[in-house]
Amino acid sequence: MADLTHTRVFGQATRGLVAIGLRRRPLADLYHRLVTGSWARLCAVYALVYFVTAAGFEAAHYALGDAGPAARGSAVAALVALARGASADEVRAALAPRALAAGLVTGAEGFVRWAELVIGAGIVLAKFSLLRARVLFSEVAVIGPHRGGEALQFRMANERTSHVVDAKVSVMLVREELDDDGEPVRRAHDLPLVRGGTALFSHAWTAAHVIGPGSPLAGADAGALESAEAEVIVTFSGYDEALTRVIYARHVYPAARIRWGARFAPIVRTLPDGRRAVDYRRFHEVGEAEPASRPERARRRAREG
Repeated sequence: MADLTHTRVFGQATRGLVAIGLRRRPLADLYHRLVTGSWARLCAVYALVYFVTAAGFEAAHYALGDAGPAARGSAVAALVALARGASADEVRAALAPRALAAGLVTGAEGFVRWAELVIGAGIVLAKFSLLRARVLFSEVAVIGPHRGGEALQFRMANERTSHVVDAKVSVMLVREELDDDGEPVRRAHDLPLVRGGTALFSHAWTAAHVIGPGSPLAGADAGALESAEAEVIVTFSGYDEALTRVIYARHVYPAARIRWGARFAPIVRTLPDGRRAVDYRRFHEVGEAEPASRPERARRRAREG
């Protein structure tokens, strides 16, 4: 679910957003499509261009009755003689029938081959230069106890060994609501986090949004989010020290991937030698949360009241 094309508001899902009146022109932005598309598409397009141009030049040589390298060599000899200041008779002597035309076709073929190589290398280099953040998101988000209250939580982990400096996370809830005229609309609500940024993101990070009186999730339950086709969209950004570039990541939690009354399993433990370890084998593990005690419920009602 990491791709926004699978979301209701941004994607082209079965009941997603349908664009009407927007003219699609794939050839007008072919570079973007090739760089951001799959390697299979790039190889297929490059192979198509290569073999089509090769067939075209071979057909031109055949139409000119080109005898191969010998005829093309005579055209080169004529051009060399002309460059040396030879007379017209010497140039004509060095020029075989139709060799000049064959030489021009050969020159055009060389230029096209050079252009294909340069353009293809540029696209491949641009594709290799694309930076993709290796941020692992938990398979589900949970809504459960948090510091005596209730919060929406999800996990993130840095899959690279490098450090991400000045990492920031923002969360948005998108759901279907009714406007003043009673018409259904898709609206977005920001979900402020307890800690929306960190100076250094090296291992794991659990983000939490406290569900209080001012939260868009206040009073909601699993059924309400399902009926509203709600989605929690997470965006991440930070500066990767090893890549010396800003990286971005995103993830989507639809209502079906939000677990209520649950909490994440602990993943940090202390080894026998005193060192602390992060057990990523339990990164996605979720367990049922213990019900809040009576004093906790009383404090929660007091805060909400």
